[in-house]
Amino acid sequence: MRSSIVYERFLWFEQQAKTRHYPNARTLAAEFEISEKTAQRNIAFMRDRLGCPVEYDQQRKGYYYTDQDFSLSGITLSSADLMALIIARDLLRNVAGRTIGSNISHAVEKIAATLTTHGAGSIGAGQTISLRFIEQSPVKEHIFKTILEGCLKQRSLELVYDSPARPGSTRRTVDPYHLYNYMGNWHLLARCHLRNEYRNFHLSRVSAAHLLKAPFVLKKGFDPDRYFASSFGIFKAWETQTVTLRFSPGKVRWIAGQIWHPHQKEMRRKDGSLDISFPAAAFPELLMEVLKHGAGVEVVKPKELRDMVRAEAKKIHDLYKTA
Repeated sequence: MRSSIVYERFLWFEQQAKTRHYPNARTLAAEFEISEKTAQRNIAFMRDRLGCPVEYDQQRKGYYYTDQDFSLSGITLSSADLMALIIARDLLRNVAGRTIGSNISHAVEKIAATLTTHGAGSIGAGQTISLRFIEQSPVKEHIFKTILEGCLKQRSLELVYDSPARPGSTRRTVDPYHLYNYMGNWHLLARCHLRNEYRNFHLSRVSAAHLLKAPFVLKKGFDPDRYFASSFGIFKAWETQTVTLRFSPGKVRWIAGQIWHPHQKEMRRKDGSLDISFPAAAFPELLMEVLKHGAGVEVVKPKELRDMVRAEAKKIHDLYKTA
C-alpha cells in the first residue's frame, strides 16, 4: 500500500511539473501530508534515480519538465507487479552471467525502486530467495550476447563447438531458434545447416560465436513447448514410448508431488508404492534420474530403459565389487 502512495506522489508531481504549475517540496508535502524533508527526498529520487527531466526555476521557486514526452505513467504497475520483478531479478541474475545479470539488476531497480525507497519498505528479496545448482557450466559473456542477438534478430550464427561425442572442435553454421536454461545450464536449440536438423548446443561448449549477416525465417508453426513435449530433459527423439516408474513405499514419501512430466499419470498401489507414467522418447537423462533413486525405483516399462538400468547397475556393482 505504501509503495502505491509513493508512486502517486511521483505521478502528481510529474503532472504539476508538466503543466508548469511549478511544484516544490512545500506543495508536495502539503498535498500528501508529509514532511518537506520527505518531499525533497522524493523529488531528488525522481531526478537522480528515475531520470525525470526536472529543473528548478529560481524565479518561480518550483520545478518544471524540460522534456514533455517523458512520462512515468506509461506503464502502470501494482505493488505485486513490482515485487514479482524484484524476485525475477534475483533469480535471473544467478543464471544470466555477470554482465547480463548486472544489466537485469539495473533495469529492474529503475522500475521497482519505488518499493524499496522513501517509506515503501525494504523487501530484501536477495536475502529471501535464491537459486542453487549442484552443477553449473559457465558461459563466456561475449558468446552468450552474440547468440542471444542472433535469436532476437533472427540472424544465422557460425559456432565453433566442442562436442562431447567426439574429440576436437567443429565449425557449424546454425539458425538459432530458441535459447533456454535447463537446470542452471544454457542451451541453444538451432537448425544445423550441415545436418539440416534441429540440434541442441550446450553453450559452455561453444568456444567461439560469430553473428552472420544472413537472416533466417523460423520454420512455420515452430513452438518450443510442443517441440520439448515428448522429451525428458534436454534429450530429444521423435518416437515416444510410455515410461512407467514404480517407487517403493519408502521412496514415495520423498517424491510425492514431484512433476516428472507435464502429462504424467499416477497410480497408487495397495502396498503403498506409486506408479508414475509419462511419454518419453530419449532415455539418457531419464536413466540418470532413475539411478539417482537407487533401489527406491523400478522401471516397469519400456524394456529398453529397463535393460539400460540393469546394464548400468551391473557396471556399478562391478566397480565396487571386492576381491
